[in-house]
Amino acid sequence: MKVYTFGDNTKPVMMLFPGTCCYWKNNFGHVIEGLKEYFYVAIVSYSGFDETEQSTFISELDETKKIEQYIQQHFNGSIFGAYGCSLGGSFVSLLVSRENIHIDHAIIGSSDMDQTSKFIAKLQTAIIMPIIYPLITGKGSKLAKKFIAKRMNSQDENADYRKKFMEIMGIGSGVDFSFISKESMKNQFYSDLYTKVGTQIQVPHTTIHVFYAKKMGEKYRERYEKYFKQPDIIEFDLRHEELLLDASRWVKEICKACQII
Repeated sequence: MKVYTFGDNTKPVMMLFPGTCCYWKNNFGHVIEGLKEYFYVAIVSYSGFDETEQSTFISELDETKKIEQYIQQHFNGSIFGAYGCSLGGSFVSLLVSRENIHIDHAIIGSSDMDQTSKFIAKLQTAIIMPIIYPLITGKGSKLAKKFIAKRMNSQDENADYRKKFMEIMGIGSGVDFSFISKESMKNQFYSDLYTKVGTQIQVPHTTIHVFYAKKMGEKYRERYEKYFKQPDIIEFDLRHEELLLDASRWVKEICKACQII
């Protein structure tokens, strides 16, 4: 695992956590300039998903422990803010609930917060891996490449959202993701499904903000109210992580949630 930092280190720390199988540059590269005007930006690059190291993603809990150690060593165990994109929301939730480090403002970015048994998680992983691995890496699947081209070029009311969302996942971006192993991707997807973050999470001096994308459905609000006690649910009439696709608006909403502006 690595952490990339940007900006003035005297400003409040905002740590960003990528989504499922996402490369940090594709996920957050477009928001760095705007965000570092207000924060010292630290972006996590998960084990097995960084081209500068030879590592394997073991599990969500294993990675959480590495992140805690980094925060303890580099930020004296406390950061001002954290934003978790999709899967990253599970990391932020775990960091808050374990209480080994402190976060003033924990922001959950329209995460689905799926949690299930190891048996069901294994079945779901076995179904999705043959699709998502070649889709992201382009390895060994002409069908996946044809699918990407078709989806990227199709025109309908969701075309712009779909294209931008695929870009933050790195799909069709032209980046060589051959450094990502199937084992790392499988372990990340699988462990995210079965790892429990806790229920009714509430920690003194930590505010949990949820960027709730209403178009995902009401069941997600119910999950947020289950896992977090008195969360600050901020509604957007948007789809999953659609807010993140608009860099200037996303930065503004991050600042508003943290009462920076």
